[in-house]
Amino acid sequence: MNQEKYIEDLKEIKQMMDRSSRFISLSGLSGVAAGVFALIGAYFAWQILYSNFDYQAYDRILLTTEQLTQLVAIGLGTLILSLGSGILFTILKTRKIKQNIWDSQTKRLLINLFIPLLTGGIFCFLLILKGYIGLAAPVTLLFYGLALVNASKYTLTEVRSLGILEIVLGLLATYFIGYGLLFWSIGFGLLHVIYGIIMELKYKS
Repeated sequence: MNQEKYIEDLKEIKQMMDRSSRFISLSGLSGVAAGVFALIGAYFAWQILYSNFDYQAYDRILLTTEQLTQLVAIGLGTLILSLGSGILFTILKTRKIKQNIWDSQTKRLLINLFIPLLTGGIFCFLLILKGYIGLAAPVTLLFYGLALVNASKYTLTEVRSLGILEIVLGLLATYFIGYGLLFWSIGFGLLHVIYGIIMELKYKS
């Protein structure tokens, strides 16, 4: 009996240490929602790009102002919807487990996530402005993967695995340059849906 109580006490101590050092309120539903929005965005981007071009390559492709505006709007719309749903589901989960959503762990997580993420976003935007459309998908996957790996030490360990998979997809998309949008759909769409379902089932409380 005393041994069982001792084990339970150790589990509680471990949980307290996890909460004090990591942000563990990420919702699996936010990953599913982000994946669905990414797949929808990829479909609309495909319609814009492949209506006039047959192949995404290293060669420069000059987009019209209207096409560039549409791509930027799709990217921003996908980002806003993904972030919005992520924040919503995370807040709901945080309230459910009675944990403070804004603390030092959250700040460290966001700082380590957004530094490489914003850098990659700006770099990708500059590539699109110069017409190097084929490099946009690999770059976003690579920088997103690096951002997840960089932030994973402040949250669930599964985030690191997701980040590594995104990096691998980014490298593959660079090699198979004509299929960037397909790899982008897999990385931001399919992987997020699978990751979200796994997280929801594993950490559902």
